[in-house]
Amino acid sequence: MTDRTNPEDPGTQSDPARRQFQDAGERRTALLRYGLVAIISLLIGGGLMFLALRGERTPAGVPGEHAGGHSATTSEGAAAPGAGGENAAGPGTKGMPGMEGQAQPAGEHPTQASGSTVFISPARQQLIGVRTALVEHRALDTTIRAVGTLAYDETRVTQVNTKVAGWIERVYVDYVGKPVRRGEPLFSVYSPDLVATQSEYLLALKARDQFASSQVPETRASSESLLAATRQRLTLWDISDAQIAELEKTRQPRRSLTLHAPFTGIVLERNAFAGQYVTPEIAAFKLADLSTIWVIGQVFEYELAQIAVGQEADIDFPYGEYGRTIKGRIGFIYPDIDPQTRRARVRVEFGNTGGTFKPGTYVTVSIKTRGGHVLAVPKEAVIDTGAKQVAIVALPNGYFEPREIKVGQPTDEFYPVLSGLAAGDQIVTSAQFLVDSEANLQSAMQAMSMSMPGMDMGGQKKPASPPPPPPTPPSGKPQEMPGMKMPPPKAPGIPKDQMDDMPGMPGMKKPATKTPPVPPKKSGGHDQHRLLTPPAASDAPHPGGAR
Repeated sequence: MTDRTNPEDPGTQSDPARRQFQDAGERRTALLRYGLVAIISLLIGGGLMFLALRGERTPAGVPGEHAGGHSATTSEGAAAPGAGGENAAGPGTKGMPGMEGQAQPAGEHPTQASGSTVFISPARQQLIGVRTALVEHRALDTTIRAVGTLAYDETRVTQVNTKVAGWIERVYVDYVGKPVRRGEPLFSVYSPDLVATQSEYLLALKARDQFASSQVPETRASSESLLAATRQRLTLWDISDAQIAELEKTRQPRRSLTLHAPFTGIVLERNAFAGQYVTPEIAAFKLADLSTIWVIGQVFEYELAQIAVGQEADIDFPYGEYGRTIKGRIGFIYPDIDPQTRRARVRVEFGNTGGTFKPGTYVTVSIKTRGGHVLAVPKEAVIDTGAKQVAIVALPNGYFEPREIKVGQPTDEFYPVLSGLAAGDQIVTSAQFLVDSEANLQSAMQAMSMSMPGMDMGGQKKPASPPPPPPTPPSGKPQEMPGMKMPPPKAPGIPKDQMDDMPGMPGMKKPATKTPPVPPKKSGGHDQHRLLTPPAASDAPHPGGAR
């Protein structure tokens, strides 16, 4: 019997179509498995969330009973909220995993509290270190501290000029900073005009002596007036009475004029040198008296209202330079503000006996001021956010309330209260940031309870009636949970060619599909190892047997 195998066997031609059909089946199976796992996960998570959100706290006034009438206890067997147990769920956290709170005493919520009130048990207060202080009237004494600089007393600075033109012959004070005493010679100057005036004075003096015995009164008067005019000219040129007396005694004009220091001080500037020609407009020396010294301090604008002329001030030197505090008084408040530092200047005056203190030294100026008897709170009790000030008010029965207040300019340890607090209020001075964060958390959870139905945040009374049953979803459609979106159902009747073209899901391995072996044909032994495929219409056997 000859082998009549066709090279284009239908079984060979159908292998790619068969494999494509098998791959499409595997993709459909994987897609259905993934979708089933996702839907089951969503349903389980949604059910747990629904149960957590539907769990209700025992309403105030109904101790030991839930809305459905069952007794409420914690997981540790402690009393339900309202019983005062430490392990009971706090407001807004009952039934929420990981949000164990603390019990609030039933029926003791203060009537003056606002919605942001938070309860903290005494044990928790001791744990976080809550301390309170009383709001009361205090005498607000403060100390204003400013940086200052020592400066010369401007009222004791002078310049030494010559009144006549001439040449400097000798300089006695020859460097800047040299201390001088009153009457000490500074320099000598030769002036032809001064010599001529001295000669005129000697002539007038001689004429007065000659006409002193004259019988004519007018002659005696003329000689006296000439002498007086000449003496006046010498005096205006800074010739002292002692020098004039010496001139009258010697009857010889002096070649040079010596100028002396007008007071005790130091030399700030020197413009006199030997042989130099000087005129009246040239300042030969500049001297300063250091018996009194100034401190120029800089204070902020808002501190000016607390400063007045005549107030006492303490001057401290850096690094304990002089080992003591100097007392002084405010002598002047400058009328301008420095445009760069935005500070005002004050002048403090104090004595400098012996010239110990040096101008230009940096010092610290402390000005003590006395305020009125006003309502005040400690500085550490105020939470200043920049835009507002907040204080944590301690209410009875362990409740705390963040309250917005207004305060004035701070003193050493206190803020004056302008509004928001009254005398006798208790405010938190330690751990107030923890209390404020607790109150903010509770406010946020209350806002969540308003936007998410079925969530009990505590502090809101609910009727003790069982919750209505959830609406029955229509047949064939999953029920949508509040706040959850269900995936859209699959459109029925996806064409086979689209299902075949769907890619495999990432991260999932397609299981291998085992194809059962097909028994060999009985007509012959040539095709025993070939798998059967659905025959085509043209390959269908004839009723009569072989073709």
